[in-house]
Amino acid sequence: MRFEIQFSGHENIRSNHQKTIEITKESHLTPQGDCIVGVSATASCADLPQELKDKIKNPNSKITFSISVGTHEFVIEGKGHQDLILTHEEDIVIRKSDFICPRTLAIKCDKASDLLPREMVTLLRNPDTRGIFSIVVD
Repeated sequence: MRFEIQFSGHENIRSNHQKTIEITKESHLTPQGDCIVGVSATASCADLPQELKDKIKNPNSKITFSISVGTHEFVIEGKGHQDLILTHEEDIVIRKSDFICPRTLAIKCDKASDLLPREMVTLLRNPDTRGIFSIVVD
């Protein structure tokens, strides 16, 4: 199953957090949001289809995320968990750790925002840049 979320860039994108990646429906971003790679997203955890949420909550599910900006693509692999809440109205966070809160979409991911190619980060610092955050669950 595949689900795509569109998002926009923002001048304060830093993408240097070592444990998480976040996209948000919020349009405002302070420099402290160093894990955020996109704003004005078209969906949050709460907006995901129930069928997708059910698959993500299966701990045996393999989840692949991709962030596409222009000709660049960044791929992350993560795990689902039966305790995921998936109710946050604004944000989606994928984590290298196993911390779970309403914003958490996946845990034990193999990458965080600090590994996003700097060419992509430069593009994402432009508010006119559009990107796609894809979720694929096997």
